[in-house]
Amino acid sequence: RNFNERCAQCSEVNWGLTDGGRFYCRSCHNVTERTREVVNTEFIPNTRIQTISRDLRKQEKSGIGCEWYVCEGFQLVLKKQAEALEALGARPQMKDEILCNFWRCYLQKSKQAYCNRPAGETVKALSVCDSSTEADSEPERPSLLHLLSHSESEGDLQTDCSFASSISNVSESTSVYSGSVDGSLYLKKKQKEKLMMTMPMTLSFCYMALLWLREPMTLSDLLRFVVEGHIPYLNVFQHFPEKMKLCGLDLRIFCVESWPVYEEVYNKMLELAAFLDLPRFPDITDSCFLHPDMLCMKYLMEANLPDELHNWTCRVVKKICIGEADFLTLVPGNKSSRKVKYDVLAAAVIVVVLKLLFLLDDHYEWLLSDFAEERNKNNKEGGPYFEFKKWYKVLKCSLDVEQKKLDEERAKYLWRCEKPLFYSAEKKSKVLKRRQMVVNLQNQFGKLSGSVRPAEKPNPSSFQLSWSEENTDGSCFHRHSLKGILQEKCGLLTAMNPDYWLCTVKLCTERLCGHLAHYREVDFPQSYHFVLRLFSFLLRIQPSYIHDEVCVIEHKLFHKKLCKKPKYNTVLRK
Repeated sequence: RNFNERCAQCSEVNWGLTDGGRFYCRSCHNVTERTREVVNTEFIPNTRIQTISRDLRKQEKSGIGCEWYVCEGFQLVLKKQAEALEALGARPQMKDEILCNFWRCYLQKSKQAYCNRPAGETVKALSVCDSSTEADSEPERPSLLHLLSHSESEGDLQTDCSFASSISNVSESTSVYSGSVDGSLYLKKKQKEKLMMTMPMTLSFCYMALLWLREPMTLSDLLRFVVEGHIPYLNVFQHFPEKMKLCGLDLRIFCVESWPVYEEVYNKMLELAAFLDLPRFPDITDSCFLHPDMLCMKYLMEANLPDELHNWTCRVVKKICIGEADFLTLVPGNKSSRKVKYDVLAAAVIVVVLKLLFLLDDHYEWLLSDFAEERNKNNKEGGPYFEFKKWYKVLKCSLDVEQKKLDEERAKYLWRCEKPLFYSAEKKSKVLKRRQMVVNLQNQFGKLSGSVRPAEKPNPSSFQLSWSEENTDGSCFHRHSLKGILQEKCGLLTAMNPDYWLCTVKLCTERLCGHLAHYREVDFPQSYHFVLRLFSFLLRIQPSYIHDEVCVIEHKLFHKKLCKKPKYNTVLRK
C-alpha cells in the first residue's frame, strides 16, 4: 500500500506482488526491479528484512535451473543472430530497433505478450497488503510473472502467461519431460496454428529486418552464412544460459538437424510480414544493392563473365520494367503484386542474356567460340575475344572442385553440439567426463589413421568464387570483348544470332506443384543446364527455381511475339 510510484509502462498505480517479492503492475503486468520491504519484529526486533524468492534460491542451489518459456528461448536465438549479423556489417539499428520491434509486434499479435490477459485467466500472486508470515507459510511455487518478464534483459520481454492460464495448467505442462514450462503445450499449439515460432522462422525474421533496412545481403547470402557457421542456427541452444535447461520436448523445438531451405524461409517471411500488418517496405531503387542492375554486376563478376554483359542485363531489365520500385518493393498482404526474389531474379536475367547472345543450344555457342579462338591466335592487338568453350572448361573445373568440397563438408558435419547437455548439477560432472573421454578417443584415432584435422571456419565473404586479372594463365574473363558476337544495327549493338528458343511456350497455372515451368535436365541442352548449375551453386538453391524465373522473364520479353504467333514453335526471331 505504501508503494505509490506510477508504472513505467502504463502510468497506473495498481501494484501486486509476485512470489519472488517483486512488484508487478496489475494493469499491464510489467514487473519492476523493486522488491517489497517488510518489518517483522517476531524474529529480530527493529530490523528491516527484504523478502527473496525461496524457489529461485533453491533452484540455484540444486542446479536444476530456472523455469523458462519457449518464447524466451526464441528471443535469445534472435538476439544471437542479430549480433552475428551486426558483426558481419549490418547496421546497429537492425537489432535494437527493427528486429526488436518486429519481435514485440509478433508477441502481441500472437497473444504471447504485450496484450491484455484473456478473461478468466488467473495468476496466483501475493498482494501488497499480505503479511510476511502468510508469505512464509505458503508452499513454494514458481513466480510466473517474474520469470516471464526477467529474461536476462534480452529485449525486456513482458508476457502475460498466455500459454498457462493458471498454476494448475503450468504444473500439467511441466509434468511432461521438458525443461521449459510450456514445451508440450507449445508443440500442441504448433500443430493447429501456422505461425508458431520455429527455428527457420528466426531466419525469416532476420531477412525481413535486413530487407526493411535494404542491407546488402540477399537471402541466399544469409543462408550461406548460416551453413558456414557465421550466424548461430545449428545447435544454437548451446549458447543458452546454464540456468535454462534444455531437455525432452525442447529438443524438438530448438534442435535442428537439417539445413535451412530457401523457399521455406522466404515464404514464412511473406506470411510474417502480412501477419504483422507491416506497411510497404522502403523502396528498392537503382542505387540499392538489391536492385537487379547491382546484383547482376556482382554475379557477373563471380561467374567470371565479361564486364560488357552488364550493359545487356541492364537493357533487359529496362525492357521488361523489372527495375521499377513498384515492382521490386515488398507490399505485405498485397496478393496482386508479385513477390520478388532479388538474387534469383538477377541470376535469371544473366541466363536470358547468355541465351540471347550465345543461344546455348549445344551448337551455336561452340561455333562462336571457335571463331573467337582463331581470331585471338591471329590478332594479338587489342583485348581478347571471349571464348565460351575456354570459359566453360575453367568454370567447370572450379565448380566441380567447390561442389565436391561442399558435399564433403556437409557429409562430415557433426549434428551433435560441442557443448554437452546436462539437466542437473549431479549429472554435470558425469556428462563432462564422458564428453572429454569421447574427444580424447577421437583425437587418438585421428592420429593413428592420419586423418587431417578439420579446417578452421573460413572468413565470411560475399564472393564464393574469386577471379584475379593478375593471373597469367588467362583464367579471368572480365576484360574479354564481345565484339566477335555483336554487330551494329541502327546505331545499336545487336547480337549476330537471329534466333532464340523458349524454355516453355506456356507457363503452368496450377499452383499445386509450386513451379511455373517443369524442368528436367534431359529435356534441355547441356550448356543451358551448366549455366543453371553454376548459379544454383552460387545461390545454394535448386536449378528449377532459376529455370522458373527464366521462363517468366522470357514471356515478358517476347510477349508481343507470343501473342502474334500462338503456334507451338519454340524458336523465335528476335
